[in-house]
Amino acid sequence: MASKLKKLVDDVKDSSNPELDLVDKGIVNILEIPGFVNLKNLTKVVLAHNKITSVPPSIANFLNLEIIILFNNAIEELPTTLSSMPKLKTLNVGMNRLSALPRGFGACPMLEVLDVTYNNLSEHSLPGNFFCLDTLRALYMGDNDFENLPPEFGRLKNLQILVLRDNDLVALPKEMGELIRLRELHIQGNRLTVLPPEMGNLDLIGTKQIFKADGNPWVTPIADQFQVGISHVFDYIRSDTYKFLYGRHMAAGAAPPPKTNDKSKKISRIKK
Repeated sequence: MASKLKKLVDDVKDSSNPELDLVDKGIVNILEIPGFVNLKNLTKVVLAHNKITSVPPSIANFLNLEIIILFNNAIEELPTTLSSMPKLKTLNVGMNRLSALPRGFGACPMLEVLDVTYNNLSEHSLPGNFFCLDTLRALYMGDNDFENLPPEFGRLKNLQILVLRDNDLVALPKEMGELIRLRELHIQGNRLTVLPPEMGNLDLIGTKQIFKADGNPWVTPIADQFQVGISHVFDYIRSDTYKFLYGRHMAAGAAPPPKTNDKSKKISRIKK
């Protein structure tokens, strides 16, 4: 296997725009890939479906890296040095074992796409400066353990895609209504009963927009509107009638619905 890996590395070594694809090669340690450390001009590396347990801090030495794909490995933590990578635009660490993002992660200067799907993250897993990622356009956080979102979410002004499906969310902050560039929102499979009226500010209706919210225990008035259509949901949450009902609902402080999501898929992840 080492000789095959070396050949793959050698094949891209002299490329002017080197991209390395090492999907499903049984790799455990990135630094043990023959010749990898010499690929200083690497712009993209795909290491999905391997057995990698950690990402070396020296990954930050690859100053030209724009895309890192580490989907489906066994990574438990990421190095703080990621935030110093000057050209990193896409980071996919979905289906790993992350319980937190590294301190200072929000300092990534160019990050546009972050995928942390299928991990063990919650609202307590995000570093203090996470919401400084003002270049972020797409954030995939489905299949984690979020119950609430901090109000600072409203600071991610450039978000166009936000995926929060299959968490344990019991409420959304009113600051979600500040994400006015959002064109795709996935909140299905949570424990949501109401939507903040401020979400009426969002433009999620139309052939180019996506709004998915099924699999939540909505209160009856909202559930009824979903039966008619998504446009009716947004018309309703903009109404004075709903704003009154929402205020009364929040003031009542009712206990959130019990957890019903099936998280067993996290335990039974199948590695290639």
